[in-house]
Amino acid sequence: MIKLLLTDSGITNESIRAALVELVGKPIDQCNVLCIPTAGYGHPMSTPERAYRFISGREDACPMSGLGWKSVGVLELTALPSLDRERWVGWVRAADALLVNGGDAMYLGYWMRESGLADLLPTLDDKVWVGLSGGSMVMTPRIGSDFVTWKPPTGGGETLGVVSFSIFPHVGNPGCPQNTMEAAEKWAAEIGIPAYAIDDQTAIQVVGDLVEVVSEGTWKVLND
Repeated sequence: MIKLLLTDSGITNESIRAALVELVGKPIDQCNVLCIPTAGYGHPMSTPERAYRFISGREDACPMSGLGWKSVGVLELTALPSLDRERWVGWVRAADALLVNGGDAMYLGYWMRESGLADLLPTLDDKVWVGLSGGSMVMTPRIGSDFVTWKPPTGGGETLGVVSFSIFPHVGNPGCPQNTMEAAEKWAAEIGIPAYAIDDQTAIQVVGDLVEVVSEGTWKVLND
């Protein structure tokens, strides 16, 4: 299974950066990566400008694509069903890591299934999934009604369930004043499974069954 670095806001401090380097197994400037902007298109607060900033590495508050990688490509999941599968699978297998933008986790999960990327994940043992907000939450079993802004045509409210816990992001972020620790605890009661409330200086590293919080900020385990 692909290794996971589930961040709140990208590579925001040296501890998270060190975890990323450890997971990819070599310096960042030797890594080839693909960035996935898809989730942003499903969220009402996202815009094409934000997608551009993510892809170009100009989203200063959420460092991801602009870390000094050897190469950065774009993998747009909504395009993949129209392409030959062997072609885009080759792109994924050639990458060291996938950098996955935030946005709507339900929309991202839908296109991961539709594109076939979700089915490919168990075969990517040597790759790293670096999620940002919704790009992290998509790996959980469910995100809770507070975070659902797009509903799939197939119905249902589940995300991919690659990990067994849920994530409440952006605790204490001035841009998300509703994301308080008190709100996270109420959300956790609805979720009903183990969960983490995290801030922008926190990430969750998952390698197989080993789960480790990497943080220079604030986080809390809920429903433990």
